[in-house]
Amino acid sequence: MIETAAWERRSAEPVVRPVRPRKLGKVPFVELADGRLQGVVSSGSDLARVYVSSISAATHGFSCSTNNNRPCGGLSGGSPCKHLRALADEAVLQYGLDRVTRYLRVEAGDDDDLMSRLDGTREAAPAAGVFSRFLRHLAYLELPGSTAPIAEMHWFPAVSAEVR
Repeated sequence: MIETAAWERRSAEPVVRPVRPRKLGKVPFVELADGRLQGVVSSGSDLARVYVSSISAATHGFSCSTNNNRPCGGLSGGSPCKHLRALADEAVLQYGLDRVTRYLRVEAGDDDDLMSRLDGTREAAPAAGVFSRFLRHLAYLELPGSTAPIAEMHWFPAVSAEVR
């Protein structure tokens, strides 16, 4: 019998815990994916509106629009809006400053102000995919508590197939 690695014997991927606890009311979804720091930020003025905000790792270009692709009014001057600042702050809480600065390819500084190290300009970015993943995560919250695997998240078998 061939000995299998521990990760091959289970179907669950360990979840990386946040560096520090964060409140999900203002920024319910943040991720480092697709070459961008991106997420969903709640509107400060309208409870029914959210913004999809992102910062590109390659160019530090930033984008912010509502979930139905209306541009954020705070980007009119070409500088980051408050939604982007909230996203960056929550990313640092979630992933830690070192990980976020490495991902965005910026120099680490003495302070925690990530936005002061970025030199990007306004850049179009797709919002639909980010918002879709956010909605998918919300759907998981509505599932009843269970220890059974979720079919669409059960990518690998619990027991590896025997290699011959």
